[in-house]
Amino acid sequence: MKTFLKPLLKPFAAFFEGHAKAHYRLERHSLGLTAAIIVAAGIGGFIEIAPLFTIDETVEAAPDMRLYTPLEQAGRDIYIREGCYACHSQMIRALRDEVERYGPYSLAAESQYDHPMLWGSKRTGPDLARLGEKYSDDWHVRHLVDPRALVPESVMPHYAFLLDAGLDVESLPDRLAALRAVGVPYSDEMIASASADAIGQALPDTDRADGVFDRYGEETAVRLFDGSADRVSEMDALVAYLQVLGRLTDLPAQIQPVPEG
Repeated sequence: MKTFLKPLLKPFAAFFEGHAKAHYRLERHSLGLTAAIIVAAGIGGFIEIAPLFTIDETVEAAPDMRLYTPLEQAGRDIYIREGCYACHSQMIRALRDEVERYGPYSLAAESQYDHPMLWGSKRTGPDLARLGEKYSDDWHVRHLVDPRALVPESVMPHYAFLLDAGLDVESLPDRLAALRAVGVPYSDEMIASASADAIGQALPDTDRADGVFDRYGEETAVRLFDGSADRVSEMDALVAYLQVLGRLTDLPAQIQPVPEG
């Protein structure tokens, strides 16, 4: 076998040998090596930067895009804190099997207010980009409390403690102010009312619920996400966040995907 392959591999061996000699000569000349590094880095940098010059033309505009409410943003922070992004992606690729399973492929506009973005690539669990309102609040609570009670083959950890953990609503104005500093257009009123809006969204029978609709729109979900009216829990926040995934804009549904053959 080796005798048979040797004539076939000989041209490749000569090529790599010549390439190695040229590389060795280049390494012996510091100025030439420096120039080659600068050229290679320049080409790579241009390839990475060039798309930014056309970003206004390539990123879809979503006029109906709304911001995360303080409660949903708190839920997103909990999602990150608990490492959910390590097993779940939030990006549906423009492939037939993904579109058929999850729905319209993800658009750049949907992540414009995400800091950090949670696209991910690891899918120990399913993609969550279109999870919003797919299941009931009660289903999410039961799934988070005991995943294997609903999905026997699940390897997801238990998050029952979120029911007993009160949400820190006092820190929400500072969180929204920090997000505004990086480009999320929260108004002064939204920031000042963040704590009250979080309580109002999770406890709809309070007098604070109306302010949520005024600031974030009539389509905002205001209800007892964890099923309890005693207080606002971290479970309220996480379920509120999960229920809004893929529902901040109607743009993906308007752009019907055409699966590739």
